[in-house]
Amino acid sequence: MKVVHIISGLGEGGAEATLYRLCLQDRANSHTVISMMDEGLYGERIRQTGARLVCLHMRPGRLSASGLYRLWRLLRRERHDVVQTWMYHADLIGGVLARLAGVKRIFWGIRHSTLEPGKNSRSTILVARLCARLSSLVPTSIICCAQNAAETHRQLGYCPDKLRVIPNGYDMELFPLSPARGQAWRQSLGIPSEVSLIGMIGRFNPQKDHYNFLCGLAGVIRARGNVAGVLVGDGLKESNAKLMAWVGELGLEKHLFLLGQRNDIPDILNALDLHVLSSSFGEGFPNVVAEAMACGTPCVATDVGDARLIIGEVGWVVPPRCSAALADAMAQALEEARRTPHIWHRRRLDCRQRIASHYSLRRMAEAYNRAWKSGCDSQALAVAGRG
Repeated sequence: MKVVHIISGLGEGGAEATLYRLCLQDRANSHTVISMMDEGLYGERIRQTGARLVCLHMRPGRLSASGLYRLWRLLRRERHDVVQTWMYHADLIGGVLARLAGVKRIFWGIRHSTLEPGKNSRSTILVARLCARLSSLVPTSIICCAQNAAETHRQLGYCPDKLRVIPNGYDMELFPLSPARGQAWRQSLGIPSEVSLIGMIGRFNPQKDHYNFLCGLAGVIRARGNVAGVLVGDGLKESNAKLMAWVGELGLEKHLFLLGQRNDIPDILNALDLHVLSSSFGEGFPNVVAEAMACGTPCVATDVGDARLIIGEVGWVVPPRCSAALADAMAQALEEARRTPHIWHRRRLDCRQRIASHYSLRRMAEAYNRAWKSGCDSQALAVAGRG
């Protein structure tokens, strides 16, 4: 099949990473990726999969008549078998233009699990509500990355018969369990092996609630000492005045590594003793939790999106916006690692096995293929979504 993917942009994010992995795994079909903006972080990686990449170069938050016409003309001329859109703006714009271009099989992609004023932008909420009104007319099916996301959008008014769940999938070879790589990475930063290293990977954004992470980290350091933190992602540098004010307030200047955006994530995950997701809202299927677990790194996560479903019984889940609970869970994890290393080793292996069993890349690609080929085989998708 000729499959075209339409996405707002290709910067750092879970949808972008999932699209890249899908193109990498699915060799049965021909893939074209259309970015409404530029090629961002993932453009070159997508090209390397063999997929064709088209960038419309529209400015963030601003549509252009020439860009919209070019998108419609491309869809009209090339007659793709399937249009798969990713996230609200691409669902609306790509879906409507694909329908006007005569495409019959259109699949929307939903990544959010919550939509709240003050936390999501007004434009995002408006577009999502408009999509809800059009959901019975435009898409063949609506693919959600998480059970939580499907339920949220059913309540928002999306056509319930079209909502299906395909969890994200992961290439276990790209996220190996490798203590040697982790130790080498620690040595490159001068972090001794006896220091407990707690990290969080995710861009600086209110959704990620980095202040919650920092408060939790400060609590663990006060209780245990000999603990360091690592923050990785766009905006997580010493040049971030707001972040540095928090670091100073909590006295973490000597206990924290701010690394910004990196391309050695598997090495970092292997170097961590514990990975933390401190998000307060908006997560659908948090990729980084599954990626950390694939590397055998246990996780503490706030109860957002499908984090609880991903972690199962092999990690810790705490309420959002509660730094005391976050600190307690971190302390419990580090205490287990210190007092019962054999149990900790078993936990690490169980983390990796859970991702391999429930969230493999092959399983995700097969589920998308079944959806595209059948025009939405509900039974197949339901099986794929149980995780």
